[in-house]
Amino acid sequence: MLTRKDGYLRPLEAEVPAASRSLEARGYALLEAVFAADAVAALAAEIEAVYERVPRDDRTDGRRDPGEDDDFRYEMFNRSALAQQAIAHPRILEVIEPLLGEDCHVIANTCWRNPPRAQAEHGGGAWHVDSGPHVPRPQGVPWDDRIPYPVFAIGAHLYLQDCPLACGPTGVIPGSHRSGRPPPRERPFAMDLEYEGQRVLPLLARAGDVALFVSDVWHRRLPTDEGDTGRFFLQAHYGRRDIAQRVRTTAVANHVAPEAEARIASKRERTLLGLHRPFFYDG
Repeated sequence: MLTRKDGYLRPLEAEVPAASRSLEARGYALLEAVFAADAVAALAAEIEAVYERVPRDDRTDGRRDPGEDDDFRYEMFNRSALAQQAIAHPRILEVIEPLLGEDCHVIANTCWRNPPRAQAEHGGGAWHVDSGPHVPRPQGVPWDDRIPYPVFAIGAHLYLQDCPLACGPTGVIPGSHRSGRPPPRERPFAMDLEYEGQRVLPLLARAGDVALFVSDVWHRRLPTDEGDTGRFFLQAHYGRRDIAQRVRTTAVANHVAPEAEARIASKRERTLLGLHRPFFYDG
């Protein structure tokens, strides 16, 4: 746990919510009934209007089926006042701030509206981490438990409808954020994947709940089953102040003057100046 004092991050000695401890130790937490039914209904209606008003962003340059691109709407706090209000809910901030600092900020804000679909090219269907690992280590090098494991970014799913097992909820491998490694590439869909004896835990949720997970934790969308009604949730990623925002793509929001961009002579120079292809968070 940490706090920013005199401009620097320092260890936090104060009491923190149990969910903060769960995120630090296990990589996930579930906050129940953060939003009442009427608040969920109003937020869902406003977001549905965004889907009607704003065309899909097509951020993948043809790498994903256009039908699946239509599942997503980005930069939601710019497009919905209620989304902007929801991601600032005090119950969320009181949990994440002891891990990211009181000056943490939203680095991405995307809505997911996945209809029932037997197979999907996206939806986080394979085991992955959202960014990092932020402290990469080879296998066999244990973490010194005297040092609290650092957290740099936390994802949040604000559920707008129930997400039972049949709907393919997010599954996490508890403690895997401490591995210093991404999930094994040779087992992208393995349901028996484990880390230090911990196997997949589905984050089952009801409308109004908020699931939180550390960006480094191994996670995926679990397979759907009979009775799948799709998924509908507002996603927000929160990062330390030092982590760049990816709410908009760098093609739109960047620090590169037109004359500097005209001088770019290579792909590496583009990324060096901060012009990146959309990937995690912004794509």
